[in-house]
Amino acid sequence: MTQSLEQFIYLDNAATTWPKPTAVTEAMADFMAHSAGSPARGSHRLALAAGRAISGCRSEVATFLGAKDPSRLVFTLNTTDSLNLAIKGILKPGDHVVTSSIEHNSVTRPLHALGNRMGITTDYVPVSVDGYLDPEDFRRMTTPKTRLFVLSHASNVTGAVMPVAEVGRIARSLGIPLLVDGAQTVGLLPTNLDDWPVDLLAFPGHKSLLGPPGTGGLYVSSDIDLDTVREGGTGTQSELQDQPSRCPERHESGTPNTVGLAGLRAGVSYLRREGLDRVYQHEMKLAGRLAEGLKLLGPRVRLYLPRPELHGAPIVLFNIKDADPGQVSFALDRSYGVASRGGLHCAPSTHRVLGTISQGGAVRFSPGVFTTEEQVDGAVRAVWDLAKQI
Repeated sequence: MTQSLEQFIYLDNAATTWPKPTAVTEAMADFMAHSAGSPARGSHRLALAAGRAISGCRSEVATFLGAKDPSRLVFTLNTTDSLNLAIKGILKPGDHVVTSSIEHNSVTRPLHALGNRMGITTDYVPVSVDGYLDPEDFRRMTTPKTRLFVLSHASNVTGAVMPVAEVGRIARSLGIPLLVDGAQTVGLLPTNLDDWPVDLLAFPGHKSLLGPPGTGGLYVSSDIDLDTVREGGTGTQSELQDQPSRCPERHESGTPNTVGLAGLRAGVSYLRREGLDRVYQHEMKLAGRLAEGLKLLGPRVRLYLPRPELHGAPIVLFNIKDADPGQVSFALDRSYGVASRGGLHCAPSTHRVLGTISQGGAVRFSPGVFTTEEQVDGAVRAVWDLAKQI
């Protein structure tokens, strides 16, 4: 059974939110029609309009994140790009890093690569099956060579929220920068960077901020001086052979995704109008409805939920008996018109903790701002029906 997009039940918002607010596509179309010059690379009207589009987006996002200085906000392609910029811009040969045992590959792979190339060493703070992490483990694992703490704000696999503020206070007391992976929380949970003990925050534009793919950002505290990972044209100080030293130009080389940033600004504006708390309560209510519906299936379905007090992102993870999660996800789409994410979710370390690595991972449902209760109930019925056949 193939369903039209009007009937489609999209529960893969932890990967990319869909649909986007109408204002996002309208803003992008308007930019292409009236402002699609090259920003900071000319004085004609289209170049100036493009520059205003970027500065407007930077100010909008900075205000949303509680960052007083918009210049400390660097635009990137996505969270992975931001994490690479932060990790590779701060570490030197022989440095030591402390992170958690449930990080995404966008953290673990750069650290592994730097281990091979530069002798970077990494220790992993254990996270329990139910999502608990002891912040003091970061202090205990610190060595004289520790130069960075890295921690996801929430697991992209289980939705467990990590104690970022507590780890940040420990990091500040030790004089060690904290880099936070905000892929699952920026645009969902309140973020006030001026009050938060965080030095670097990587985030996507295409998830809870409701912008288009190809957008993201890295907040860099004024206390942090990152080396560049790429150099090139910035439209400013072109007479210099060296990359400009000031932020954000130091880390934004080449023609940017200005049309995407026009869409991102519209997405953030939509969130501010709707109210972050209202959107969050809506998504978490639907996640709870999904979990309760799947629990009724008893032993046919196994749920992997964190402690209730730690379940802070709208994600529900499950398996149907011992079935391959990729095949289950495929069947949900093709036979029932339900979009999910099956597999390891680019976070094999988390699945090792959960004990799901040998099964090939699990199936993830993640509702979004436009998901309805009727859609959630339809997804539960689809799992019920599929579970009877397996």
